[in-house]
Amino acid sequence: MIRLIGYFFGIGSVLFILVAGAVAWYVERMSEDLPDYQVLADYAPPVTTRFHASDGQLMAEYAKQRRLFLPIQAIPDLVKNAFISAEDKNFYSHPGIDIEGVGRALMVMAKGGRMQGASTITQQVAKNFLLTNERTLDRKIKEAILSLRIEQAYSKSKILELYLNEIYLGMGSYGIAAAALAYFDKSVTELNIQEAAYLAALPKAPENYNPFRDYDRALSRRNWVISQMAANGFITEEQSEKAQDTPIEVHPRPSGTYLASSEYFTEDVRREIVQRYGAKALYEGGLSVRTTLDPADQREARAALQHGLVAFDQRRGYRGPVTQINIGSDWGAELGKIDGLSDVPEWRLAVVLEADADHINVGLQPEKTVSGAISSDRELGTIALADMKWALRLNTKARSGTVRKASDVLSRGDVVYVEKKQDGDGYLLRQPPKVQGALVVMEPQTGRVRAMVGGFSYAQSEFNRASQAYRQPGSSFKPFVYSAALDNGYTPASVIMDAPISLPDGNGGMWTPKNYGGSYAGPSTLRLGIEKSRNLMTVRLAKDMGMDLVAAYAERFGIYDHLKPYLPMALGAGETTLLRMVSAYSVIANGGRSIEPSLIDRVQDRYGRTIYKHDQRFCAECNTREYTGQPEPTLVDKRDQVLDPMTAYQITSMMEGVVQRGTATNVRVLGVPIAGKTGTTNDEKDAWFIGFTPDLVCGVYIGYDNPTPMGHGATGGGLAAPVFVDFMRDALKGKKPVDFKVPEGMQLIAVNRKTGMRADGSGPDVIMEAFKPGTGPSDSYQVIGGGDDQYSDGMGVSGQISPQAEQAITQGAGGLF
Repeated sequence: MIRLIGYFFGIGSVLFILVAGAVAWYVERMSEDLPDYQVLADYAPPVTTRFHASDGQLMAEYAKQRRLFLPIQAIPDLVKNAFISAEDKNFYSHPGIDIEGVGRALMVMAKGGRMQGASTITQQVAKNFLLTNERTLDRKIKEAILSLRIEQAYSKSKILELYLNEIYLGMGSYGIAAAALAYFDKSVTELNIQEAAYLAALPKAPENYNPFRDYDRALSRRNWVISQMAANGFITEEQSEKAQDTPIEVHPRPSGTYLASSEYFTEDVRREIVQRYGAKALYEGGLSVRTTLDPADQREARAALQHGLVAFDQRRGYRGPVTQINIGSDWGAELGKIDGLSDVPEWRLAVVLEADADHINVGLQPEKTVSGAISSDRELGTIALADMKWALRLNTKARSGTVRKASDVLSRGDVVYVEKKQDGDGYLLRQPPKVQGALVVMEPQTGRVRAMVGGFSYAQSEFNRASQAYRQPGSSFKPFVYSAALDNGYTPASVIMDAPISLPDGNGGMWTPKNYGGSYAGPSTLRLGIEKSRNLMTVRLAKDMGMDLVAAYAERFGIYDHLKPYLPMALGAGETTLLRMVSAYSVIANGGRSIEPSLIDRVQDRYGRTIYKHDQRFCAECNTREYTGQPEPTLVDKRDQVLDPMTAYQITSMMEGVVQRGTATNVRVLGVPIAGKTGTTNDEKDAWFIGFTPDLVCGVYIGYDNPTPMGHGATGGGLAAPVFVDFMRDALKGKKPVDFKVPEGMQLIAVNRKTGMRADGSGPDVIMEAFKPGTGPSDSYQVIGGGDDQYSDGMGVSGQISPQAEQAITQGAGGLF
């Protein structure tokens, strides 16, 4: 018997050794091609890139995997305990694998069943980071081996940190930081028991516990996690009962742009980041981008431009509804399917339910619930005839002319935009304008763009007319022609002939520019030429200087990369962008220093290291360890001086005259020192106004995307300048007026602004004119632009066109002003 027992024991031992050897061989073979678990030490997952305004407000987020990495020290114990209770209650005591769970999974597999889980948090880290999701025995063995090795190489805290930052939790969010924002619009430190438990219920199958599609299942799973937290001693029974009695309340965080009215600005920043660092860095790099945007200025800029565009458009009449729908038993369902202008929150879509002679009854588009479904609530409103008077002028494809009744404008089923009245009940009828425009606000000393609006609505059109639209600037270019003259021997009191002129156009014809309105004033000073925006004077001045000089200055200011030296270009016939023009005016406003317009102040990588900053000034003394009475640090400004500071003041003073006496007198209402210039192109296709104080430059452009005449009188002074006023009125509110600084050495001499001669006493035509040292009013009356006998200027003065001048003139847009 003993021999028999020994015999069986020997056989068993041999079998055991064989099995153990086979297992060891199998494990060894599985270990041969295991991935290197040490890469976890350098874990750098795809992380969300975030754009912030200058005051820190979140503007936008970009990510392929919506994730914000949190170190374990920043994760509250409540959140850690919720996940441990749900996924691996023995996390802090096991060596990396759950022996009982693995055995159970093997038995199920042996019976031909589907491979089951029972993975620990460490195993999930091994699978998520280093292995595939295939459900095979080989993968489970590899997972177990890696888990044991990971536990030996890393602390429990590190393993938990990797897990909580990597897991997918639904709604496009990876990791608990992103999930807390996605589901509850909270940081992880703000989560309560029931919210932390709900997030902990999601890792196994986020879509199975969606609170909108399967609320009961989600609630049951969440409450099970809460009960496990209590069973493990992480919360009390009382806390558990209270949390389980609380319903799941999800408040999804919106995606895309968060800061209202900043869509155009944000998109230009996005393009710049992609250009600098590539799309991978944008969508996976976790960059922190601090932009130059000022939220208050941006809101006012958007409102001012939209108001101006709508006012112009409404004067052209009503063009018809957005669309039409059939009104059945539930008009709200049909209306809810139509996309409105998401970035114009003041406007809502509405459907006409009843049209009478003196009012319109409408149903407003229902709001959407947090799940994205259309709300069951239905809201009604009324448009009184007095609140849609502009629409009585019809300009539709089917009908044009003026009508008297509201019912002649709108019909049952028409879908229109409405806006709530601020001073009472009822709604105003609105329509998206066809005319477009742009507005840019910049700090002249730094080039920081504080606000940029590229059109009426980004939802309507993503084309940015501030930075992408190349249009003729018209007379808003003239200050740079005059700057070139003042920098090269002319003075504001120099006299130029303002009279008709005809020049060969290079194609066998004659080019005959005109002043706006067709009149001319005869001999006039440079000051009067820019104040009244005289085309004929500008052409003569450019001809006298030479267009090569004008082109060189235009390129020096950054308005054009290469300007052809043709005379029509002196009248703004070349094409450029509003952003470039505002940058060029900023050079004048800051005393002639070159600037680089910037939408970005600073870019930091995922670790907080600064990889770009706009301010490149050097400060050797700024890093002093202690203060011992030394002078304050000096910032070295190495920017180029592209314009003489005295010239910059002279042209600024002349543009102050544009506001006080010239083509932009409606800007005087602001009551502060402002310099600026209007611009209007042929047939009123483009309207510009760019103006500035010592601290702020604002430029406005208005025109149709497909250049089309806007109608007689649609000038820079009439269209663009009022938008400038609307914005600056709010931007300057509460700020003390600042005078433009007169450079040291500049002489202020009383002159007659019409003749440019020295003046005694005072009077409406006497002004204090700025002269550089060594210059002053002319002692004799001299007129630039007189000629001899090859062309007639209409005032008995003739002159000769040189062959060089004839070659420099080409067919171009004449009559810009």
